[in-house]
Formats: sequence, structure tokens, C-alpha cells
Amino acid sequence: MKLKATLLALSAVLLAGMVQAQDGWNWPADPAQEAKARELNAAYTDYMKSEQFVDATHPLNWLLVNVPELNESIYINGVNIYKGAADEVTDAAKKGVYQDSVIAIYEKRGELFNNESNWIENKAYYGYQFYKSDKDKLKGAIADFEKAMELNGTINYQLTAAYFDLIYRNYAYNKAYTGEEILAIHDNIQAMLDAEAAKGTDVTNQKGTLEQLMVAMELIDCDFIENTMGAKLKADPTNEVLADQIFKYSVQYKCFSSSAFLQALEIKHAKEPSFSTSQVIAMRYMQEDQSEKAEDMWNQAFTLAENPTQKSDAKMELAKIYAKQGKKSAARAAAKEAAELDNTKTSDVYSLIGGMYMNSFNDCKGGESRAKDYSIYIAAYNAYQRAGDSQGMANARARFPSREELFTEGLQVGGTINTGCWIGETVTLATRD
Repeated sequence: MKLKATLLALSAVLLAGMVQAQDGWNWPADPAQEAKARELNAAYTDYMKSEQFVDATHPLNWLLVNVPELNESIYINGVNIYKGAADEVTDAAKKGVYQDSVIAIYEKRGELFNNESNWIENKAYYGYQFYKSDKDKLKGAIADFEKAMELNGTINYQLTAAYFDLIYRNYAYNKAYTGEEILAIHDNIQAMLDAEAAKGTDVTNQKGTLEQLMVAMELIDCDFIENTMGAKLKADPTNEVLADQIFKYSVQYKCFSSSAFLQALEIKHAKEPSFSTSQVIAMRYMQEDQSEKAEDMWNQAFTLAENPTQKSDAKMELAKIYAKQGKKSAARAAAKEAAELDNTKTSDVYSLIGGMYMNSFNDCKGGESRAKDYSIYIAAYNAYQRAGDSQGMANARARFPSREELFTEGLQVGGTINTGCWIGETVTLATRD
């Protein structure tokens, strides 16, 4: 075993020698300089392997200053060494110098080897770690993240939270962005996470952090949703991601009266129709006096209902719409259907019907028989009675025909008469006196 270990160690030494002899090593032409460079290269490597990072910085610094084009490895290793040194020391000033050196090494590497796309993300993340609390230096880390996206089209999904945290801090420290700019950055990151999620990756934590930071910026309120996000959705009504965001924020901040919320809800409903979405859309249409649209949406709600109570709700709302449109027969039929589906609505249903009867006098009076004309109030009384509406009953009774009016027409209390008109009910005659 000892011999095997010795052979392995010897192989490692030989391999190291071979690596240094290969192309890419630019040893100084001067023999003395070459000897010193080889000595210090070996020295810093030994210190690095034994994790003596502060000690490793001294020979490495000579190489970086005097033979900067020696080999890319001094920059690759240099990052680890200066980061290790920064972690090793407790003095804040020294720690800052070592951290700055990490960034400087990356910048020099970029000048000499022109391969930033391979490591720019790492530089950006070190910048985040080092400078996130420095209102001036954090801008460099942001620029590096943006350079990474420029070069590679994206960044590692695990770094998205760090990047947006820098955006949050830059906004908090420097008021560096408008709300629209932050939303654009947010949307870009969201798209990256969605692309990663499509591969099967769990990005729940990253998305959660993104939303927490967005909320912490206190940019979002009803005005922002309507005028900023809503304007963007109007310009691109196919943007389902934005529609989902508007819907979510509108619910979170209780911004239900905005046109942006309505448009987002319409998009959401078109994609995933449900009773709840059709219900809310229909209610919004009614608020805006768009009764035909509301009628169509409540009909959709009825077909999408998951239980009799929801079906009853839809029919009751349709009854109200029909009543408002003057479609009284249709309103009554829909209301009665609502009561059949859910008997807890019986009171509301018959109060609605009683109200329609009461408001039909001018439409139904023939002018030939006061008993017949006023019989609709008896029908209204009966409806209110079924509803348990004592106030409605009293109002209706006050409009009954008088005994004298019945006598004049040869009629008497207890007899029957048909109201005619759309009401079409046969009622038992009664008087107000």
C-alpha cells in the first residue's frame, strides 16, 4: 500500500509537470525570472492546497503583477485564494481588500482571455456576497448579472433571487428604477424560472423570494396595478403571465374595481373557465351596466356550477338581470328555478317576484275594471306572504281595491279574478278596508 501511494504521488507530480509544460504556460524568457515564477507558482499552490490562503496571496500577487499572462490557472485559483483569505481574516479593512481582489482578478482574466461567458455568473454572485450592503458597489454586481444575461441569454435559476435582491436593494438605497423598470426585470426573471420549471425543476423557493421582494418594495397598489400593469396588459392582451400577476396582486391588495383586474380575470377565465371566475366577471359587468354581457356570463356560470347552490345563485342573478331588462316573465321563471334548486332562497325569490308585481301596474292596467287592475297587488301580497316579508305585505295591501269598488262591479270579497297581463294569476279578492 505504501508503494502504491508513493507511485500515485509520483504520478501526480509528473502530471503537474506535464500540465505546466503544455501550451498555455508563458514562462518568462529571462532564466532568473522563469526560475522565480516557477518557484512562486509552486509556493502559492502548496499554500492553497493546505488552505493557508493569506500566505498564498503573497507569491500569487507577484505572479499576477509580474507575469500576468503566465497561465489562466493563476486567475482560476486566485479567486479561491483571495476569497479564502477574505473569509480567514477578521479585520474589516483587510477583508475588503481581499474581496476587491477577487473582483479584480475576474476583470483581469476577462481582459486577457476573453471568455467571460464561462465565469461571469460566478463573478456576479461574489459581487452579491461582498457588496449587497454597499449602496455604491452593489451596482457592479448588478452589471455583472446583466452581462451574464447578455452573454448567455439567462442566468442560473439558483442565482435569480440574489439578482433580484440586488435590484431591491438598489431601489431601496438609490431609488434606481421606476416601477415599470422593476416590473420588466421581475417579468424577465419570472420567464427564466418558468423556463426552468418546464424542465421539471422545482423553482418554488426562487419564485417565493421574488414575490416577497416585490411586495417589500411597496411599489404595488391599486394605482400601480391599474395604470402600470394594466396598461401593459392592454398593449399585450395575450400575456397570460402578466394577467396572472394582475389577478394575484388585485386579490392580494383588494383592487377589484379596476379595469385591469377585469381584463386579467377575463383572460384567466378564457383559459381556465370556472364558476368562480364567471361569477366575479358577471358581477363586474353588472356594476358597469353591461347587462347583456352579465347575462351571458351568468349563463356560463350556471353550466360551470359544481353544485345546486351555485346553480341557484346563477339563476337568481339571471332573474335580477331579466327584471332589470324588463323581461319579467323570464325573471320570474329564473327566480322560481333558483328556489327549486336551493329552498333557502325562497324568501329572496318571492320578495323579488312581489316587487315585480308591484311595479307592473302601469304596464298591466286596462282601465276597464279597477278590481282587475288592482288585483295585481293581491298577487304581490301573496308573493310577499310566501317570502315572509311583512313590510311588502303591508305595502301591497294598501293598494288593494276597496269594498265599494268591488260592489260597484258586482264583485265580492272571497271571489276570484285573474290578473291577466304577464302575471296571469288567479287571486282571491280582498279589500284594503
